[in-house]
Amino acid sequence: MSAVRGRYAPSPTGPLHLGNARTALLAWLDARARGGAFVMRIEDVDFTRARPEFEAQLLLDLHWLGLDWDEGPDVGGPSGPYRQSERGDRYAAALARLEVYPCTCTRRELRALPVTSMSGEPVYPGTCRKGQSNPGRHAAVRWRVPGGSVDFVDRLCGEHRQDIDRDVGDFVLQRGDGAWAYQLAVVVDDADMGVTDIVRGADLLDSTPRQLHLLRALHPDLPAPRFAHVPLILGAGGAKLSKRDGAPDLGALREAGASPARVVAALARSVGLVPPEVREIRPRELLTTVQADDPLARITSQPLDLAGL
Repeated sequence: MSAVRGRYAPSPTGPLHLGNARTALLAWLDARARGGAFVMRIEDVDFTRARPEFEAQLLLDLHWLGLDWDEGPDVGGPSGPYRQSERGDRYAAALARLEVYPCTCTRRELRALPVTSMSGEPVYPGTCRKGQSNPGRHAAVRWRVPGGSVDFVDRLCGEHRQDIDRDVGDFVLQRGDGAWAYQLAVVVDDADMGVTDIVRGADLLDSTPRQLHLLRALHPDLPAPRFAHVPLILGAGGAKLSKRDGAPDLGALREAGASPARVVAALARSVGLVPPEVREIRPRELLTTVQADDPLARITSQPLDLAGL
């Protein structure tokens, strides 16, 4: 098994927007520049929103962009299956090893809780931990979080610490409708697939301590992955790029006849990997522009320039 194993794990709940495409590019670049393997995993654990047609489109769009992977739902591999919807037995086995309890708190009740965590989420006060669940409701499953803080050093964001019990509280591992929670699924999947390096958006930074806490409980002897939380993509005004800014998704660009080399160049310019005058570049060519030991060392956050696509 390669010393470096990176991954990209999109959710097939809609077209692949440019922010997700850039994260995929950076995750691929980080693994390939260090001679590592790259895994494609489909995070379709939310069966109410995931669609097979979106999965097919995002894989097509990423191939069009010039990315490839060694393992995934379309190419197979030794760590499959590579769709979360096909991995329920693994999540159930992990859940059985943890101290959990049923929770019947409604969304309305949870939204009414005071927001005191760093992420802006309410801290769960342990209502159902105290045996106050309502047997007439569908129950989610919460982990009875053990005490202790989690410390890690993100490759881009630096030192990060969180006391899960104080700042988050017991969190959901399986929803009331039976769907597996992202926090559990991603930990089980990354451990099973031998992932050593995770590159993803900065909006997921605050969930990382929860995942490391779970990993420690499930696999105390397994080294934790290295994390790099990349900046969110910015629009022309310097704010987070959104659909309201009129930015096309990757599939729309492809169908409109855009050049993938121009799209890659625009994404690379938005993190400072190439100078402003570079208007076309392929992912393989980008490998020559980065440091082999730390491909993400020089990335910066700049507005995305879509001119000329």
